[in-house]
Amino acid sequence: MKNGLRKRVLPLLLSMVMGLSLLAGCTSNPPAPEDQSTPNDQTDITAPETPEDEPVDEPEDETPDTEQVTLHVAGLKGPTGMGMAKLMEDAANGETGNTYEFTLESAPDAIVGKIVSGELDLAAVPVNLAATLNKKTEGNVQLAAVNTLGVLYLLTNGETVNTVEDLRGKTIYATGQGSTPEYVLNYILSQNGLTVGEDVTVEYLEEHAALASSFLAGECAVAMLPEPFVTQVMTKSESAVLALNLTEEWEKTAGDTVLAMGGILVRRDFAEANKEAVDLFLQEYQKSVEYITDTANVDDAAALIEKFDIMPAAVAKNALPRCNIVFLDGEEMKESAKGFLQVVFEAEPKAVGGQLPDDDFYYAS
Repeated sequence: MKNGLRKRVLPLLLSMVMGLSLLAGCTSNPPAPEDQSTPNDQTDITAPETPEDEPVDEPEDETPDTEQVTLHVAGLKGPTGMGMAKLMEDAANGETGNTYEFTLESAPDAIVGKIVSGELDLAAVPVNLAATLNKKTEGNVQLAAVNTLGVLYLLTNGETVNTVEDLRGKTIYATGQGSTPEYVLNYILSQNGLTVGEDVTVEYLEEHAALASSFLAGECAVAMLPEPFVTQVMTKSESAVLALNLTEEWEKTAGDTVLAMGGILVRRDFAEANKEAVDLFLQEYQKSVEYITDTANVDDAAALIEKFDIMPAAVAKNALPRCNIVFLDGEEMKESAKGFLQVVFEAEPKAVGGQLPDDDFYYAS
């Protein structure tokens, strides 16, 4: 009896509901009759209404990425890492928007494996190394900023060198064979009409510290060294002369191409998943660079550089003006790095990974 009644009533109810829907103008979500509850099997499709007397709480998993992610960042104990010192201090004091874990290394080689494995998200490295890693990782490394221009200088002790031409017939002692310093030196010499092995001899030592000691001992009269070793030598030797700034010599021959030696790389997969955090890092890093390079902050900047074991404060204070620490991003970064990599590629293709990176190599914030 009840089943029969149900069979007769249900079609009538369905007809009434359809009629009401048409009168309402075919709205997509018609209101249910007050005495009818929403079936349980629709709860995954239609969100339940929140009672008016209860506040709406935002779910915790909707927190922006910049508050959730920890960025693993590496720097080098030299000019490419010096600009990071204020950011490291702010992070330690909880004054940054991102959460950071910093690592400082003495040589770029220590960073390579950690980038490839994903242990690091960002790192301050030579620009040509970033290009090489871009090739090695099949495009998973991008250049996010240029942070250091030229840091190479020519020192003399007992030799008169006022121009590149004055190097003709002399022996230059240097470091960095098979890497950026060699390519920069060779480029400058060739653009001034000097051929290595014919017009000038270049002898390479493996370590900067060994060359600095050799120069101080009077074992070589002409040496190419980077900062901060230039400052260390000139502090200890009254006869040492800073003869040539190789950044200036590069600019005399390379036109608009700047000597973009150091930069910030970022893993593409990390940047795509955490773009807001990466963009915030670049903003916070830029502020750090601006603080470190402001001459009004030189004492505090040097103290921070020593605090994070990048180099002694006394050395940092004197070296800062010659370290060419900058922050270039966007098109300025792209154009400066492209020009520099072109010169390095022409000197030694394998130094940039065997081919020049395409435009996708340059991160767009």
